[in-house]
Amino acid sequence: MPSTAFQWLSLVGIIWLQSITGTNTNFPAYSSQLKQLLSISQIQLNNLAFASDAGKLFGFLSGLASIYLPLWLVLMIGSTLGLVGYGVQYLFITNHISSLSYWHVFFLTVLAGNSICWINTVCYVITIRNFPSDRQVAVGITTSYQGLSAKVYTTIVDVVGHKKRAITFLFLNSVLPLLVSLIATPLVREIEVISPKHRRIGFDVIFAITIVTGIYAIMSSLEFVSNKISSLGSLIGISVSLLIPLLVPLSMMIVGSWHKTTEKQKVYNFTVEDGHNEKTENEVKEGEESEESEEVHDIGIKEEVETKLMLRRLDFWLYFFVYLFGATLGLVFLNNLGQIAESRGYNGTSSLVSLSSSFGFFGRLMPSIIDYFYRENKCAISKPGYMMVLMAPTAGAFFLLLNKTDLALYVSTAIIGVCTGAITSIAVSMTTELFGTKNFSVNHNVVVANIPVGSLLFGYLAAIVYHKGGNENGKCMGMECYRNTFILWGSLSFFGTFLAFILHLRTRKFYSHKL
Repeated sequence: MPSTAFQWLSLVGIIWLQSITGTNTNFPAYSSQLKQLLSISQIQLNNLAFASDAGKLFGFLSGLASIYLPLWLVLMIGSTLGLVGYGVQYLFITNHISSLSYWHVFFLTVLAGNSICWINTVCYVITIRNFPSDRQVAVGITTSYQGLSAKVYTTIVDVVGHKKRAITFLFLNSVLPLLVSLIATPLVREIEVISPKHRRIGFDVIFAITIVTGIYAIMSSLEFVSNKISSLGSLIGISVSLLIPLLVPLSMMIVGSWHKTTEKQKVYNFTVEDGHNEKTENEVKEGEESEESEEVHDIGIKEEVETKLMLRRLDFWLYFFVYLFGATLGLVFLNNLGQIAESRGYNGTSSLVSLSSSFGFFGRLMPSIIDYFYRENKCAISKPGYMMVLMAPTAGAFFLLLNKTDLALYVSTAIIGVCTGAITSIAVSMTTELFGTKNFSVNHNVVVANIPVGSLLFGYLAAIVYHKGGNENGKCMGMECYRNTFILWGSLSFFGTFLAFILHLRTRKFYSHKL
């Protein structure tokens, strides 16, 4: 098989991995039921949401492992950690393990949260190495499927375990990443290709498939559409959409084999005249090179920085807090989506989770689409400026939640899903552009360490406000449960917008050069 086909095949394998790594994103879909099964308070439930994010505090371990260990081993370690973290919780809830304290569950959730870092690190490293000139595009496409994770898991649960949602989610969270990792391991590897052959066609097809997948995910998440589609039909649709990207590497393999056969035939036809044969071979070689080489514009790297030096940079701390008041606040909102919907008297939590997942999918994909087509004008896009544009709608969405209508809840969830997904996708490329690729696996895990910090701080404050308004059973009903929380989150997002503007001013010279 031609190396180009293997290169695109690695992208498909990463798409599959990313579509099941967001095990923490489906937490809102079963959190209320888990709260009842474990007989815990809202604050304790929030601590479990934090525990899942707290695993990212140890994400640097996966970065170090990717430097010294084979990437396939790093991938298997990550999926095994998830099997243990979620699997033991599943055995406890199904009464196969009798004694497990709340703190045992907490640390198992930390372990499960950390497993995501290992799988993501492998996906990021392989994508950046295999598509160095198109890393924003390739990373954006693959990470967009991580935004689809909650949709994938929710669809499976709707088919196999509608009544026992918490139990089924925990089982899938433990088993599915391991199974997909075993399937994807032979595909996800570094391929030595300078520039992918037919890269433009390949990315155009992948973009088309991805966009259609996103549209299907959104439409099937809307109540008036989902009521007309059976759960099994929805599962078949999402499965087919994950298999269709295989068409790209298969097509590359067929085209590559055809070209190879044609070139051999051309050389054979001129073997009668040795002198002319040598000239022909050179012509064939030159034609092959001109066909394979396509103009690729890369934005470059501002500087290669080690982690210790990065922590001394003002740009890093501005970036850290922009992420904290943007994507992290959005993730905290999504983690609390189950309780937020319940407090407002809305019963369609699964529909909301699927909606946020589907819009998050498009949010993660959006930067890649813009970057891919905008580079035709040989201009660089300021990533801090891009983040600034996304932070303002996020802040507005939090204030929109002060409106008690279901429409406001739907619109706000969609906006926060899109913006959170887009910032998460942009951050991967922004880390490489500002601080280099050599230490990316460690540097980016340090950046995303803000997620558990924000999850603890913002989530805990929200839980305290919720708990004060709760009844004797610990439930809080009404708009007052989260009103002050939304005002605080909206204000912090506006402040993050200001920080993003400062970072944009500091880096605009780097991003202003022509490609």
